[in-house]
Amino acid sequence: QFKMKVLRNYLNRIKPNFEPGGKLQSMQSVFDGFETFLYTPNTTSRAGAVNVHDSLDSKRIMIIVVLALMPCLLFGMYNTGYQNWLAAGATEFPFWELMAYGFLAVLPRILVAYVVGLGIEFAVAQYRHEEIQEGFLVTGILIPLICPVETPLWMLAVATAFSVIFVKEVFGGTGYNVFNVALVTRAFLFFAYPAQMSGDKVFVSTGSILGLGHDLPDGFTGATPLGQIASFAGDKLELLNLRGDVISAWDAFIGLIPGSFGETSTLCILIGAALLLFTGIASWRIMLSVIIGGLLMGWIANLFQTPTYPASFLSPVDQLLYGGFAFAAVFMATDPVTAARTGTGKYIYGLLVGIVAVLIRTYNNGYPEGAMLAVLLANALAPLIDYCVVQTNVSRRMRRLKTRA
Repeated sequence: QFKMKVLRNYLNRIKPNFEPGGKLQSMQSVFDGFETFLYTPNTTSRAGAVNVHDSLDSKRIMIIVVLALMPCLLFGMYNTGYQNWLAAGATEFPFWELMAYGFLAVLPRILVAYVVGLGIEFAVAQYRHEEIQEGFLVTGILIPLICPVETPLWMLAVATAFSVIFVKEVFGGTGYNVFNVALVTRAFLFFAYPAQMSGDKVFVSTGSILGLGHDLPDGFTGATPLGQIASFAGDKLELLNLRGDVISAWDAFIGLIPGSFGETSTLCILIGAALLLFTGIASWRIMLSVIIGGLLMGWIANLFQTPTYPASFLSPVDQLLYGGFAFAAVFMATDPVTAARTGTGKYIYGLLVGIVAVLIRTYNNGYPEGAMLAVLLANALAPLIDYCVVQTNVSRRMRRLKTRA
């Protein structure tokens, strides 16, 4: 408490330098962003129409979302090390060495995402003389979590810069973007550099880092479960054996499978979901409807299973466990800026995400993951969904009014 008081007094002492007329007034937005990150603002609007809705400000909300992502991040560190050791034929898996290896693998990617993204946001805030927005607190950690661990750093920097500038800032900054910024970063990487974002060699870290880990041979392949299934050319029985022996449902639930850094563990995603739902930050309507949509489409695909589309042999539950489906349902589809906002609209929006995600991954063998495109499609349609819901409600009330008249 004493240290916090000293820090508060220090900030109060230097604050006049950053206010209009001070010698550092050009850096006011930088100081404001740092101050409000540490302390809840003590200013409120004086407008009569403004009401206090919650004691949390948006920075605190973003921090809670980051905390909800921590289980996925920590498990991603372990799994990155585990996959490297496993690919090298190891029989022992030292916990702390695996964690250290995963930490060293993801740290540069987190730093690149934050330095590039926050750097652009700071520059834009300074140029516009606006407050620094806090949305990138979450976006900066989401980007490394949804990308393969072998994504080159320069590609990550280019994609992050593109997404922040053309998806967020040109629309006005946080709260005005139509599409999820982290997902557009991944989409940019996927379409601009497909060889580095898909295939059998990008989801497992193949080299040693500062003496930790193993250097894997150039011919090593480590496809994700969905990638293995999409490229499978055998019969149904062999596919089911592959699913049961090589890709166990338990490993898929825990997350001990190749995949994007933070998306593999359904268990850790559920822990994060529990925190978001407990704090009321994420919409349970969207989460529930995404799951229902995925189960429904998975059941339909399984009902009309065909060797032409191997993923159709997967059970509806398998569709939820593999790939980025669960992560998209909890952390991507529920983005309050880009999702539908009406109650009924959230159900429609979530169903659309779940159905389209399974539809794409099942009936497009060349792209065995559909969660990213499903959420982006739903983002584009969210305003239309809300508009239709509102107009339907208006029409219903008008008919009721005319009937009473």
